[in-house]
Amino acid sequence: MASLGLSAYRFVTRMLSPAVPLLLRRRQTRGKEHLSRGNERLGCASLPRPEGQIIWVHGASVGECVAALPLIDALLAAFDCHVLLTSGTVTSATVMQQRLPEKAIHQFVPVDTPAATAKFLDYWKPDAGLFVDSDIWPNLILNARARGVRLAQVNARISERSYQSWKRVPTSAAALLSAFDVCLAQDEDIAARFQKLGAPDVQVAGSLKADSPMLPVDPNKLAHLQNAIGSRPVFLAAQTHQGEEVTLLPAHDALKRLFPDLLTVIVPRHPERGGDIASLCGTRATKRRGQGELPDTSTAIYIGDTIGEMGLYYRLARFAFVGGSLIRHGGQNPLEPAKLGCAVLAGPHTFNFTTAYEAIFAAQGVGLVHSAPEIIAAARPLFEDPKAAEILGQKALAGAETLGGAVAKTIAAVKKMLDARA
Repeated sequence: MASLGLSAYRFVTRMLSPAVPLLLRRRQTRGKEHLSRGNERLGCASLPRPEGQIIWVHGASVGECVAALPLIDALLAAFDCHVLLTSGTVTSATVMQQRLPEKAIHQFVPVDTPAATAKFLDYWKPDAGLFVDSDIWPNLILNARARGVRLAQVNARISERSYQSWKRVPTSAAALLSAFDVCLAQDEDIAARFQKLGAPDVQVAGSLKADSPMLPVDPNKLAHLQNAIGSRPVFLAAQTHQGEEVTLLPAHDALKRLFPDLLTVIVPRHPERGGDIASLCGTRATKRRGQGELPDTSTAIYIGDTIGEMGLYYRLARFAFVGGSLIRHGGQNPLEPAKLGCAVLAGPHTFNFTTAYEAIFAAQGVGLVHSAPEIIAAARPLFEDPKAAEILGQKALAGAETLGGAVAKTIAAVKKMLDARA
């Protein structure tokens, strides 16, 4: 039974539904919505439904969708089905268009109104729905459950802050979580939070991202960029967020004095920040990949403001600072560089990937940094001794390799759900 809070949410979203098309058009003008696929957000399909069984996988954005790729491959191998992947961002749609396997299709997730979610579900008629990570939409979930769709939270994550927020509405939290047949949590701490909120069947499965393959790269683009860089040492700051460059740029300045040939590569989590970062660089010689530029011998800062090229950037350096960790964002995925043998440095705020950071830092013996002086102290010996940096990268890889197994556990849970539905 839905709680009073959920009933109020459903009433309000129903009343606001007429304003949704206008809101979507405004988002389109800002590049936040796909220009030609806007109707998908209203629950209108743009592709025909394949015959037979459909397993629906939902991820909020690029990170969740990329994490789901090995799971999608495993689902297609284990079941006679098609996979429908939904997400909410233009970037994720662009990346998935390039990387989804045959028999997997992408649609934008409908906005969370009763009408849009009902139209989406009535057209696609999924047999099971797998919600990746922490993207919870009440109307979508409750409407799916009402239609008999078996639901699972996979790669499930809830931060301490979100947990405290949900504790304030315990009846609503329990009503939503009870719609899921199973919750496959990333670690024991996360599992305990879901259990306290009322999830009925919580299991620890680990992180799907630990089972992800190495990030791909276009070898021609990599060779082209490596030729432009030459033998210069590279300090890579990857997946950075607003507020972190004010620490990273002074670290660059100090390292540049120690290593005059140094090239610092800053890759923002959100590529649209490229211009702002260039402004922050001031008089430092800067080039932007998003504008089709390559670094030359005079370039001090190279801004990687592009989409889908993290596999390229991580192959440029022996170690990388992973962003979202100097601010209270929770850190970006450290497994991506580690799987490429690229050692990991990060700030103290790593709660998005606690287990992964702990495993990698334990294997490396180093990696945690709080400030520009600590970044300098960690980076200097790695530039002075490239062999030590290479060894540290292999230790990062070894740490990452201890965390696999989530895909197999998820497939077992899906089989159980589908058997129960039959």
